[in-house]
Amino acid sequence: MRFGVLGPVRAWLGAEPLPTGSPQQRALLATLLLRGGRTATAAELIEALWGEEPPSQALAALRTYASRLRKVLAPGMLASESGGYALHIEDGSVDVTVAQRLVTDAERLRSVGERTQARDMFNKALALWDGESLAGVPGPHAEDQRVRLEEWRLQLIETRMDLDLELGLHEEAVSALTPLVVAHPLRERSRELLMLALYRSGRQAEALAVYADTRRLLADELGVEPRATLRDLQRRILAADSTLEDVAAPRREARASVVRPLQLPPKTPDFTGRSRFLHDLGELLADSPGTVLAISALAAIGGVGKTTLAVHAAHQARPGFPDGQLYVDLQGTGPRPTEPETALGAFLRALGTEDSAIPDSLEERSALYRSVLNGRRVLVLLDNARDAAQVRPLIPSTEGCATIVTSRIRMVDLAGAHLVDLDVMSPDEALQLFTKIVGGERVRTEHRAALDVVAACGFLPLAIRIAASRLAARRTWTVSVLAAKLSDERRRLDELQAGDLAVKATFEMGYGQLDPAQARAFRLVGLADGPDISLAAAAAMLDQSHDDSEETLESLVDTGFLEAAAPGRYRYHDLTRLYARACAERDEESPGERRAALTRLLDFYLATATGVYAVEHPGDRSVEHLEPLRYPGVEFSYLDDARRWLASEAQCILACARQLAHGSELRRSIDLLWSVKDIVGSGNVRQYQDTAAVAQRAAREARDAQAEGRACAALTAVHLTAGNLREADAEAQRALALAVAIDDPVTSAWVPYDRGVIALQERRYTEADRCLREALSRFREDDNPFGLASALCQLSHVEASLGNVRSAVALAEEAIERLGSEADTLALAESRYALGLALSAAGHIPEALEQLDQALAIYQECTQALGEGMALYRRAEIHLGAGRPAQAAAEAEQALVVLGRVGGARRKADVLVVLGDAMEERGESARARTCWAEALAVYEHVSGREGRDLRDGLNARLSGRDTSRVAGRLTRR
Repeated sequence: MRFGVLGPVRAWLGAEPLPTGSPQQRALLATLLLRGGRTATAAELIEALWGEEPPSQALAALRTYASRLRKVLAPGMLASESGGYALHIEDGSVDVTVAQRLVTDAERLRSVGERTQARDMFNKALALWDGESLAGVPGPHAEDQRVRLEEWRLQLIETRMDLDLELGLHEEAVSALTPLVVAHPLRERSRELLMLALYRSGRQAEALAVYADTRRLLADELGVEPRATLRDLQRRILAADSTLEDVAAPRREARASVVRPLQLPPKTPDFTGRSRFLHDLGELLADSPGTVLAISALAAIGGVGKTTLAVHAAHQARPGFPDGQLYVDLQGTGPRPTEPETALGAFLRALGTEDSAIPDSLEERSALYRSVLNGRRVLVLLDNARDAAQVRPLIPSTEGCATIVTSRIRMVDLAGAHLVDLDVMSPDEALQLFTKIVGGERVRTEHRAALDVVAACGFLPLAIRIAASRLAARRTWTVSVLAAKLSDERRRLDELQAGDLAVKATFEMGYGQLDPAQARAFRLVGLADGPDISLAAAAAMLDQSHDDSEETLESLVDTGFLEAAAPGRYRYHDLTRLYARACAERDEESPGERRAALTRLLDFYLATATGVYAVEHPGDRSVEHLEPLRYPGVEFSYLDDARRWLASEAQCILACARQLAHGSELRRSIDLLWSVKDIVGSGNVRQYQDTAAVAQRAAREARDAQAEGRACAALTAVHLTAGNLREADAEAQRALALAVAIDDPVTSAWVPYDRGVIALQERRYTEADRCLREALSRFREDDNPFGLASALCQLSHVEASLGNVRSAVALAEEAIERLGSEADTLALAESRYALGLALSAAGHIPEALEQLDQALAIYQECTQALGEGMALYRRAEIHLGAGRPAQAAAEAEQALVVLGRVGGARRKADVLVVLGDAMEERGESARARTCWAEALAVYEHVSGREGRDLRDGLNARLSGRDTSRVAGRLTRR
């Protein structure tokens, strides 16, 4: 049996709830449960249930309650002992004892530095509460216990919040602490944590505003000043005290032992030579901890062994960096080098920062990275860098840390760098490397031939390693056989001793050992841009079955020409990709064959992406007007699988669209972009926008009105998502002009829709209505129920904005009816979002919140950050209007976190207005004014009457002349 007191008093037998009787009977059960098996006398129980003035028949009533409980409980569980009663239950069968055990474990974990695990334990303990403890139980004892348990719960929350701050989850802490402070305004510890969380989130003004509100509240309510720790925190914030960046400094050693990245690739077992370089690097790295930051940039041609030397030197220096080693391949020689913000995100995760705490911008990530490394001794290896600009944000500024950078260029513009120019091996070192791989006996018997081999390789380590590995794998070969095979190629190797051509010549030896199927796959798959490639996409390029392609690609992994990036995904090293393309451009494949392979890849992505789009947007006939499909794609039985495919392939899809955005494939590339436009709402804004811009320029040069119009439509979606309405309208007008000229069924319907959305967000309601009704007419002509539903949703927003709430509700309900889909698609989320806003405008608050709840769940499932943030924002508005400022503040804080990643400054400003209004209603006037001031700074850039109205409303708030909560809100989707 199980019992619960952290909420209503309840009992279960397995999963079946048991009746616990009247309130007094539950009071008896709760009293005995909280005594932990100890006997309670009749007098103690009577006092617990009725206090100092019990009824005359209290003892008889007590016995009756006990008798009824015995009928419910297991035999022998409720025992009569010493004139009283005791409950004999199994250990851990009461939720409060489970919570105590979890808290004990959490505190033990925290004491040894296991903060993440401790946080999880505290969360599990807090999750046991189900509302007010001992809810509905009468009696003075129950009331005392309620107060005790509630105080314990609040202390646990504050402890968990403290852990959140230690783990860097500052924004999440703000979201959780804001409603806690509102509900318990006199808890100074909660306010102290909120101030620190706001400060560490970059919201210093709001942190100071919390202190001002606290001081005023304590003076008004209690006539006292804030406690010393709160006053000290305010002083340190004003002084921008750097120690506030890590309030958990006393426990840093424990943290480092828990989150200690060990990312260095393994050392090469047969590493040879380079003794002078190793000595120099070792001295530099040994001198860096506690003194000067050392940066070593290894610059040389590809294949000369930069990475091998850097990894070996880093392993050699590991004892001097006990807090960990970080590694990243910056892919500087590839078509798409790793962005610094991407590398910083990976480093922050490796250092223990959760995804939700990692900011978006490069500057913020770099600052957080430096803060996390403060006081730690970490070695950072930045491999294959493009230039100094790429690596500067990744270099720690903390004494005790060191950085090794490898690059093909000499980084003379990297301040403070110690430059090392790495040349090819000496003949002796080259022969030593060859011998280690092949074996001493074989080399000793054919010493002259071995020298011929390493000379033919140009003494380039990568070439030597490939040649020696081939020989080692073929025991029937002699060294002379290998030397003879290299003899015809020596002329080319002599000509290509510098640069990548030496590497190509070396690869040629291994490439010659591939069978025809392997060689063809190596050449063709290497043509595709993108960070990696899936098995299904590679099979399309090869025009082979899944099984045959997998067998071939896995054999290439065995040879070292391909790498297994993940199960079912493959990638090329940058040098082998270049070599594969060089092979494909020779006589093996004609230009037509190379083009055909890339076209099949494009068609595969287009077929699969349009299938995903059709599932996510049921009834949208727009996909039928895209370029006809010429190659099959992947089909999905479940919507979740389709969404996962799109998320995993987003970068590869955009790379393919960009690579083929010209010539005969221009239209198909742009249609591929159009079919994956949902990824913009998930945060892939920059890469999508860059690709669409390239496609747009190509379409203009080709004078292809259809392609250009659809590219403009794609850019319109990007700017709408980012909140750049002026740019969105410019692209939409261009797209509309092109659509009218050629009567494109895709853009002629969706571009008026987009222009209607833009006009709606700019409060041009008459134009919005006209554009949306034009779109509605086009969708009807095309028999497009999805388009109709989308237009109806936006018309619902228009009607709600004009005060026609009955019409707004009807339009949104019609949109849901037209979809006619049971699946939780994005289309359904948009419709429920519209219905929620319309119901809210009509005053049907519970129904509105229910619709927004359902929309929010779908947005989160689809990882659509924009929709998620807007749904949270609208819920905050509704809670505020319903007189629930605490809930409004909590929802607004969550919306700020989400919309900080996508949506633009304007949407964030709208949320800040709501947050400020909620704070004002709770008496947090200083923080409210800070929020309004931040929003006003954004509204200064809003032009026209709308901008004046927004600024006037906020200025009225800030001056105390008007506290209305209507200015600054827009319908935004």
